[in-house]
Amino acid sequence: MKSTRKTIGTCLSLLSVLLIFLTASCEDYRYKVEEVDPDAVVSFDTVIQPLFTSNCISCHGAIRNPDLRQGKSYESLTKGGYVTLPAGTSKLYSTITSGSHISYLDDPEKLKVLYWIEQGAQDN
Repeated sequence: MKSTRKTIGTCLSLLSVLLIFLTASCEDYRYKVEEVDPDAVVSFDTVIQPLFTSNCISCHGAIRNPDLRQGKSYESLTKGGYVTLPAGTSKLYSTITSGSHISYLDDPEKLKVLYWIEQGAQDN
């Protein structure tokens, strides 16, 4: 009986330590939300293209429109009618914020795309 109580006590102690560790770990990441400054200039080359490269080109390469590969994406988006004003209703922004594409970019990344379009979708 003492052996069983000791084992249960040890398990509860380990479980408590694990719970404290997991709770502390979650708090570190759960509340870190990247803030996006709506007045900051959003560069296509250094902000938008890396988002496409990291999240989109596995599907939107040479075969599926728009072609989001480096060196092809800007023209594909602007000449293909994906970038229009108002930015919130543009085909690009509407696509990344709804349906099957909603999970590819997080909210701050989606805001960057929105702000880039609002700023005139410059090739900068």
